[in-house]
Amino acid sequence: MRRARKRSHGEDSSSSSSSKIDTGKKRYHHHHQHNISTTSSFALNNHVSSHHNSHSKRSNFISYTEVSSLPPKLKILCEIIAKTPGVTVERVLEDTGIRVSEEDVEEVLKFSYEYPGSAVKFFRWAGFQLNNKHSPYAWNLVVDLLGKNCLFDAMWDAIKSMRKESLLSLATFRSVFSSYVVANRVQEAILSFEAMDQYGVPRDTLALNSLLRAICRDGATQQAMDYMMIVKEKLRVDAETYAILLEGWEKDGDVSRARETFSDMVIDIGWDTRNTPAYDSFLCTLLKGPEGMREVLKFLDTMRDRGCYPGMKFFKFSIDECVRKSDAKGAKVVWETMVGKNICRPDTVMYKSLISLYCNVKDFDSAERLLDEMVYNGAFPDSETYGLLFHFLIKHRRLREATPVFKEMVKNEFVPMQEDCITAVKTYVDAGDPHMGIKVWRFMIENFSSDLDETGNLLVVGLRDMNRVPEAVKCAEDMIDRGIKLNSATLSKLKQSLSKVGKAFAYEELLRKWKRF
Repeated sequence: MRRARKRSHGEDSSSSSSSKIDTGKKRYHHHHQHNISTTSSFALNNHVSSHHNSHSKRSNFISYTEVSSLPPKLKILCEIIAKTPGVTVERVLEDTGIRVSEEDVEEVLKFSYEYPGSAVKFFRWAGFQLNNKHSPYAWNLVVDLLGKNCLFDAMWDAIKSMRKESLLSLATFRSVFSSYVVANRVQEAILSFEAMDQYGVPRDTLALNSLLRAICRDGATQQAMDYMMIVKEKLRVDAETYAILLEGWEKDGDVSRARETFSDMVIDIGWDTRNTPAYDSFLCTLLKGPEGMREVLKFLDTMRDRGCYPGMKFFKFSIDECVRKSDAKGAKVVWETMVGKNICRPDTVMYKSLISLYCNVKDFDSAERLLDEMVYNGAFPDSETYGLLFHFLIKHRRLREATPVFKEMVKNEFVPMQEDCITAVKTYVDAGDPHMGIKVWRFMIENFSSDLDETGNLLVVGLRDMNRVPEAVKCAEDMIDRGIKLNSATLSKLKQSLSKVGKAFAYEELLRKWKRF
């Protein structure tokens, strides 16, 4: 990395190029050129335009107009900041006669990011009421809104004022790191980290992790990795450091770099049963790679041998991937590892996903086993869970298994899809099971009010063909009474059967009802 001239964070950052760091040299120092502002005279007029800054990412800012529950007093203050010319903001605020608390200031600042100049003037105005005793959180909001608008000179003025009041914390620098990284100025973020000691904030592992997280979050994982490899010679890294980097590689989809970082982690800090986030990100990254589940299962075995496991993040993602790729074998291994070892408790959504996968590959025994075990893991089948299994069992004519599923579903007051009930009646009739055919039909007429004619006629004819004429007649009468259309062809077949057994009178009675309706 080329060595660049040292520069001050107090310089006009919009007119200078990004600094380059020779991280092999001693730490950079910040020689701020601006006079330190006191809290009572915290004025950033030289740096902040009232309503406009070309660098701001306005689409990311939350406006007070989006918050319906904002108290009227705060809404008035936000409107003044948003709509009043900067030169008159403080006078207009004063004319309102509104008194503010520390909490009020914090809330108003949250919704004023789009107007940094006026927001700072509001902050100063409120300071007169609060005897210049703003909360640390309010100060941090000012630092953040200035940084997010790329007003870095003004941001550092605010930080110097905070230092004088002993209000600086790691939270302040987290905001600084984020603002520089979002502005594509990673080197300045690193310089800010290097200067933390000068501001009385420890430049420790926690701070390093905050810096790396900000860099990786914005997709610059390689820069984060490069800096970490140098700084770890002077500063201890921990499991979280590697977890952050691995999450970055996961976001980038870089399988090769993820493998290298994972290997470095094991060498540097060993295997740690608490390092679940790192294992999650690493395995999720591998799952996206060319070797996919095969490589994941290999590493999962290695982790398991050392008593280390990923968490719910990997578990959910791996099951989703298996479902997407119809990989029932891989899903079963992952499930048995994570659930069998009580590492994770799957929720209803995960159960449905895996039941769907097993049904699609026609492994109905495994699907039923999952349904049975759900309650033991604190996940309860819903209508969709039962309906999913019932659909596939009926579709593939697995009636022996479908019957208890239907009964349990109805007992729990869940309603199968009407299309599945229609198929079920036909399938049960075709299989010579009049009892279940009638049972499903009765459920249909109690729960559905349309598209019943075809299924009803099919059932009547089916019962008649199975020599269940009395049940067929009873079903036909019930259809007529309910206003469900009984076809003349169905009636004609009933006439033949009833006449054959000497019960033409029963047909005549049925015919009278049919004509009446």
